[in-house]
Amino acid sequence: MGTRDRMLDAAAHVMRTRGLARATTKEIAKEAGYSEAALYKHFRDKTDLFLGVLQERVPSNLRSLLAGLADRAGRGALRETLTEVAAEAIEFYTETFPIAASLFSEPTLLAAHRNALRDRNMGPQVVRDELAAYLAAEQRAGAIAPEADPEAAAALLLGACLQNAFLTHFTETPNPTPQTLATTVLDGLGVPK
Repeated sequence: MGTRDRMLDAAAHVMRTRGLARATTKEIAKEAGYSEAALYKHFRDKTDLFLGVLQERVPSNLRSLLAGLADRAGRGALRETLTEVAAEAIEFYTETFPIAASLFSEPTLLAAHRNALRDRNMGPQVVRDELAAYLAAEQRAGAIAPEADPEAAAALLLGACLQNAFLTHFTETPNPTPQTLATTVLDGLGVPK
């Protein structure tokens, strides 16, 4: 395992156990067995570490699934595709919620993190935007009612997935399945069963 990989493993561990707000680059470097200066040879800042953890250490196919959505539009598998998106989003949010939730307790850190993501053209809105673009393409193909709002539908589905992840960590109440969430959104879009 290379230096960068050990640093990402350490960052994932520290961020999962302490949260992003309380994780420091010094602590991550120490956990990896390196100096903080060595850490900065591989990562620009803590946001870079966070993005590396999300992209390389969170077991989820959400990114690749979203990247391939454009190719699925108009192919008649809308219900299955949204069920798959919901399942992957729930898995991703369940894994990342404990890491990212602490950001909201530190307004200065949240603002800096938000700015860093904006500068990199990244952030949670990208997931919503990619799903909305897919739904808009399905709408143009006639699979979704013309009066439906693809952006609102994407926000509703992903919001339900995020709440599912939150409740998984907070309560032991059973959550709706990805299929139930996708079906409910599709019913609202006027998609026949």
